[in-house]
Amino acid sequence: MNVHDPKIKTEHETGISGDRPTRDEAEAAVRTLLRWAGDDPTREGLLDTPGRVVRAYEEWFRGYDEDPQAMLQRTFEEVEGYDEMVVLRDIRYESYCEHHMAPIIGKAHVGYIPTDRVVGISKLARVVDAFAKRLQVQEKMNAQIANTLQEVLQPQGVAVVLEGEHHCMSTRGVHKPGVTMVTSTMLGAFREADTRREFMSIIGNPTNRG
Repeated sequence: MNVHDPKIKTEHETGISGDRPTRDEAEAAVRTLLRWAGDDPTREGLLDTPGRVVRAYEEWFRGYDEDPQAMLQRTFEEVEGYDEMVVLRDIRYESYCEHHMAPIIGKAHVGYIPTDRVVGISKLARVVDAFAKRLQVQEKMNAQIANTLQEVLQPQGVAVVLEGEHHCMSTRGVHKPGVTMVTSTMLGAFREADTRREFMSIIGNPTNRG
């Protein structure tokens, strides 16, 4: 992420309104938070912390500079008429709650039934990451992944299930670690009971665990 790049994406593409602060302004904001927390940002151990935090944000929130639709543009048609389910399960993701900026750590399971073309499986994982590396609500992220796959690939159907532990719940508030939130989006053929059941069986049906 280059905050000084004049070719910064539009608000429609990133969800960001207005100009991004400069790196110096971002580091100054971190110093303010350190002082608010009760520490001294000028002490030796914290001198480089603002720079480290900004660099970490560049990695944690790189999804704002990534285009999930572009990731799916290269597809393959030589599939010998394959039209059964394609599933990539247990895709680890790290996201961040937009309410508290606390981590959401979990797994994504993505499936689709192709029409006449398929996409490289690594691209499915990249799409998950592109949306995860933003401030998120799990339900919204779930729908974003599914809708993007449906719009670009135009398959017979798309299924996305997300499992996530929300650290805004496990490390603050009610302090309930180990609790997993499960959300799902089923589109097209996956709205049919038999197809949904097959997909949930393949991924191990998280709603039936424990």
